[in-house]
Amino acid sequence: MAKKEQNKNYKVIAENRRARYDYAIEDDLECGIILMGSEVKSLRTGQSNIAESYASVENGELWLTNAYIAPYDAGRTFGHEERRRRKLLVKQKELVRLWNATQREGMTIVPLVMYFNDRGLVKLKIATGKGKKNHDKRATEAKRDWGRQKQRLLRSNV
Repeated sequence: MAKKEQNKNYKVIAENRRARYDYAIEDDLECGIILMGSEVKSLRTGQSNIAESYASVENGELWLTNAYIAPYDAGRTFGHEERRRRKLLVKQKELVRLWNATQREGMTIVPLVMYFNDRGLVKLKIATGKGKKNHDKRATEAKRDWGRQKQRLLRSNV
């Protein structure tokens, strides 16, 4: 059988691995992000961090706050602020759903992954989730450890 051709444009820029540990993720959504040219060039070199960032709905718009994109060295004249607020692009229906989740249900909008999609555009995968308590985190970790141990036992018995 022929191998499925991998897309050369798809590339993960930054991943928030701690989000799934700290939050019980309900559902996720892909959204666009408005960037300056120097930010895109800096992202192509892979210099960003979304670990401490979050998204919020303000005045009918979705904003990404505290995401770090390193300054682009060659673009010092027309540079950008590293931790400026960036507008996220979603449909109105999704924006209303996100607003309801945060205001009525007490959830948080957490960025999971920033990546270049198959067309080479920067996309951000965000998710709504509830914060986990310490006992929830321990239960998740115990469940994951038991899954690993079970796989080891099945491998050794086969």
